[in-house]
Amino acid sequence: MVIVNLLIFAATIALLVRMRGQPLSRRVLLGLGAGVLYGLALQFVLATDAAVMTATLEWTDVVADGYVALLKMIIMPLVLTTMVAAVLRLENLALLGRVGGLVIGVLVGTTMIAALIGVFVTATAGLTASGLTEGVRELARAEVLVSRQTTVTDLTVPSMLVGFIPANIFADLTGARPTSIIAVVVFGMLTGIATLLVSADQPARGVAIRTFVENAQALIMKLVSMVMALTPYGIFGLMTGVVAGSDGADILKLIGFVGASYCAIGLMFIVHGLILASSGQNLVDYGRRVWPVLAFAFTSRSSAAAIPLNVEAQVKRLGVSPAVANVAASFGATIGQNGCAGIYPAMLAVMIAPTVGIDPLDPFFVATLVGIVTISSFGVAGVGGGATYSALIVLPAMGLPVTLAALLISIEPLIDMARTALNVNGSITAGAVTSRVLDARATTADIEAFGEPL
Repeated sequence: MVIVNLLIFAATIALLVRMRGQPLSRRVLLGLGAGVLYGLALQFVLATDAAVMTATLEWTDVVADGYVALLKMIIMPLVLTTMVAAVLRLENLALLGRVGGLVIGVLVGTTMIAALIGVFVTATAGLTASGLTEGVRELARAEVLVSRQTTVTDLTVPSMLVGFIPANIFADLTGARPTSIIAVVVFGMLTGIATLLVSADQPARGVAIRTFVENAQALIMKLVSMVMALTPYGIFGLMTGVVAGSDGADILKLIGFVGASYCAIGLMFIVHGLILASSGQNLVDYGRRVWPVLAFAFTSRSSAAAIPLNVEAQVKRLGVSPAVANVAASFGATIGQNGCAGIYPAMLAVMIAPTVGIDPLDPFFVATLVGIVTISSFGVAGVGGGATYSALIVLPAMGLPVTLAALLISIEPLIDMARTALNVNGSITAGAVTSRVLDARATTADIEAFGEPL
């Protein structure tokens, strides 16, 4: 039976390959739809045969996980080379400072709004942690969360800021730390600035360095375009695993929280739309250009893995300057995540508050919660782990027990998909708005550096 399943999987991929003449975005959509249908078919046919389902997904995950691995492979080289090249083209160092400040401002500001939306939706839906059943998995998860809480109790803003500094760039290029991406961005900026200073003092050497950077970027961009061409097959494999591996029974148990979470995430997408519209962006055009990136973020549940697609969409499809796109995509993967660091911990806090005698709508409680969520949106990068670690920072700071966060383990993957898509859309929004405000647009050479657009 496993062989039959894999033959169907391979045949579908072969069909997608034969459609190479179609636009890449259309083939991504077809891959996503095929993944949904194939995953549902596996659920229906193998509902009582867990062994065959597991064996099938182990092989289909080779395509899915392989694609994600390739994307992760090009993240650091892409961020480093494009950041250095972008600074060399920008040359106005004051503008570079405004880029970083505006991007972070948009990310943090939208995270504050996301926290308020999380509070509003949870309170309106009447969700509380009371009455939730603690199963074996949840209790085991609670023990793990308590043990990990010690890794964030001493976290401070100064320590997080120090974590952004690349003490060992070679280690950061391997992704050794949760803040490695930001560290590489910082190193790229400093290298670009150093090159500008060398060019001012020694023009001949400056030309040689610029030539090297341009050649390195051309090589990396060709590698990026090669990986991008695999997106339809990667999306197909990812969606197959998502749909076939979902546990309907667990989802039904906590369907209220799932619905409220998606409602909050949907409202935050509307906020992003309003921000984009206020900057002059056509929302229909924007959605058409970025949806493949959001589809990948949804299925992969990885903001970091989406960075190459994120940068490509901003530069190639939205005309954002590479400097702005790289800062927005890199910072957005680790700072001010609207879904993981904004909505999720706020919803948990509001749900848990009544169980310890706190009114979740008390103005002081809400103001304190929003403030802590905003600060912790930087801390997520410092400790790694996304939404769970954000909850580990926010809940103790609010005097709430962290063990209750473990009760939502059953539906965590389902919600995390939408949260990740929201995180990525937040970073794209920050890049698009910054580009328009500062008039930092991509040049023809910047756009042509990428291959076929998504």
